[in-house]
Amino acid sequence: MNRPASDIAFTSSVKAIQSSKGSRSQYSRMEQGSGWQTKVTPDLAVFLSDRDMFYLGTANQSGQPYIQYRGGNPGFLKVLDETTLGFADFAGNRQFISLGNLAENSQAFLFLMDYLNRRRVKIWGSARVIEDDPELIKQVRDTTYSARVERAILFSIEAWDMNCPQHIHPRLPQKEVLPLIHSLQEENRLLKEKMARFEKGIEPGH
Repeated sequence: MNRPASDIAFTSSVKAIQSSKGSRSQYSRMEQGSGWQTKVTPDLAVFLSDRDMFYLGTANQSGQPYIQYRGGNPGFLKVLDETTLGFADFAGNRQFISLGNLAENSQAFLFLMDYLNRRRVKIWGSARVIEDDPELIKQVRDTTYSARVERAILFSIEAWDMNCPQHIHPRLPQKEVLPLIHSLQEENRLLKEKMARFEKGIEPGH
């Protein structure tokens, strides 16, 4: 019998706690139904194309976890095929914690937020670092983003799930906010000019 994809997260200890807390039957029905996805669907592809950030989770050989913020232009996390995502690894502070973790433990996790629409996607799988592959670098590079690309990271999907919107505080992305800010700044400038003219007794239009 094939194990449900959600078993990557729902270990025996997790299931035991679900049973004690009363949610196991709910997730058992999910497992027997459509369950979690294991491949990129059109909906997930669209979701990823709009994201300008995500969190990458790795752990070292002893199990110590580490979460790293990754940012870029919308869509910088690219769908390479139905089970593979890829992104450019930009030059940073050179701590190399994620790279070091992946060198000894390939298990990885992606956490993606859509604050505006209160959606979150969790992706379990494994990741590997690819050095010195110009063709792959070209595939994941965004020429409109100024950061220097040092390597590529490929993420192999094992399971993913889109969560409920509970407790997600809506936040507006930069592309939505900046035009509003610029518009308000221009409106404020014009009002200040108008007020200055009024205080000097200059009639509007003169």
